[in-house]
Amino acid sequence: MRELADRPEDVPAVFAERFNSGDAAALAQVYEDAAVLVPQPGAPVTGSELHVANGRLQGLGVPISVRPRHVYRSVDLALLIVDWVIDGVGREGEAVHVEGTATDVARRGPDGRWRYVIDNPFGTLSLGEEPCPPGVSGS
Repeated sequence: MRELADRPEDVPAVFAERFNSGDAAALAQVYEDAAVLVPQPGAPVTGSELHVANGRLQGLGVPISVRPRHVYRSVDLALLIVDWVIDGVGREGEAVHVEGTATDVARRGPDGRWRYVIDNPFGTLSLGEEPCPPGVSGS
């Protein structure tokens, strides 16, 4: 499995590889300990709730693909704008399609590796819009 990112522009690819591996512990390493995930607009989660929300998406059994659009770096912080999609057939044979444009913040840690501090996968949606299929959200 790929090491954590040495450059901020590699964080989305590391995330995708670890997400697609199905290994929740490996995926958790892509986040700082106090990271924030926004699985629904206006509903940020941290800690174990963050990992539960990611686990719901991983549990669909459909891979994610990512396409970084912009990466803006200032010393040890970076803003990442990333288009992503989860599209395929789930474990129960159902069609799955979830997509978004993330607005994420990553930070370089003392070990030189970049991790998410804020992961806002539906960064362009407004409050009240439903980004995820039923049972997948973090709320």
